[in-house]
Amino acid sequence: MQGMKTPPRAYVSTVRAAAAAEKRRDVIDAAARFLREEASLATFSLDAIARKAGVTRLTVYNQFGSRRGLLEAVFDDIARRGRLAQLPDAINNPDPWQGLDHLVEIFCGFWSSDPALGRLQEAGAIDHEFGQAVLDRNERRRPTIHAILQRIPHKLTPEIERDSVDLIFCLTSYATYRSLSTGRKNPAVCELLKAACRDVARPLAAHQKRRLGT
Repeated sequence: MQGMKTPPRAYVSTVRAAAAAEKRRDVIDAAARFLREEASLATFSLDAIARKAGVTRLTVYNQFGSRRGLLEAVFDDIARRGRLAQLPDAINNPDPWQGLDHLVEIFCGFWSSDPALGRLQEAGAIDHEFGQAVLDRNERRRPTIHAILQRIPHKLTPEIERDSVDLIFCLTSYATYRSLSTGRKNPAVCELLKAACRDVARPLAAHQKRRLGT
């Protein structure tokens, strides 16, 4: 009717969206704290995280849908803060050898960025859902390695190329980083892994030449 004010719907929607985003942030933070601090990750559940975040289980469920969905959100947040967004820079580096070095630097920084990463890797061995989530995330590293190796001017057979990717995949894993970081600081581990990853590509290319008799 004429003279009636239009309700401020856009403003209300913005406020609600901001409140929902804040609750989502609180839940992700609570889940990450749980992963860092709790003695046993076997009790990681929507209920447990809701209590830690000070919200209802329904709020957590509405935001993430499932335990796996919450885990994925935590992974995404740790990846963002661990600067995995730099990976395209490694792939697109004009010098693929420098790109390979950058890949190593990124993952050395990432594996050392948050204690929750180590807890997740360890939990994956005893909890199927954690294990599958960790495995799926780790496998995302493989295509990045492959993309960089394809730009190195070696004509590798598919078999040798696969071997190269698999070896560098292992060298850039959390397990390798953790093993080498005992008694070494991060820069030393990083330099060691850079040299190892470069050495993987060079001898395999030479090995191919010997196989082909060239």
